[in-house]
Amino acid sequence: MSIIVTIIIGFIVGLIARAIMPGTQSMGFILTTILGIVGSIVATYLGQMLGWYNQGDAAGWIASVVGAIIVLFIYGLIAKRS
Repeated sequence: MSIIVTIIIGFIVGLIARAIMPGTQSMGFILTTILGIVGSIVATYLGQMLGWYNQGDAAGWIASVVGAIIVLFIYGLIAKRS
């Protein structure tokens, strides 16, 4: 059951990140979901490395959106080159 919740939250976080990030992103439903999930993972590990979260704690909504924006920015740089 938690994998379904993770996918739903990842999709919502991906949509929020795409709405906040300026410019046009041409990606579909699946890539938006993956963007949100990866953003949450990036925020969790970055927060643990910086000491914001304890081992085993997950990032919150705001940190997940910030992580997704970072991933979206990197994706935009890679997509422009090709």
